[in-house]
Amino acid sequence: MFVLELSYTAPLDAVDAVLPDHVVSLDGLYEQGVFLASGRKEPRDGGVILAVAGGRAQIEGVTAGDPFVRAGVCEYRVTEFVATKTAPALERYRETLG
Repeated sequence: MFVLELSYTAPLDAVDAVLPDHVVSLDGLYEQGVFLASGRKEPRDGGVILAVAGGRAQIEGVTAGDPFVRAGVCEYRVTEFVATKTAPALERYRETLG
């Protein structure tokens, strides 16, 4: 599982100009089952996404393809973790330490 932290690198008006394309990208990744939750940080200086994927390379491809990144208005910090405990709704994503 991955925590993706977005940090804006441009003023909010530049971020907002790309936001519709970013949302379309998010929608596609939700449909593919890659993204589980997402939202803005408060204060509004970026966002956070909870994601699952086959590996770090896939996630790095996803982040590189984000319209925000392509437009140069944000950077991603990717943290991989082993979800050994989850809410019942996320049970299928539980992992064991090996």
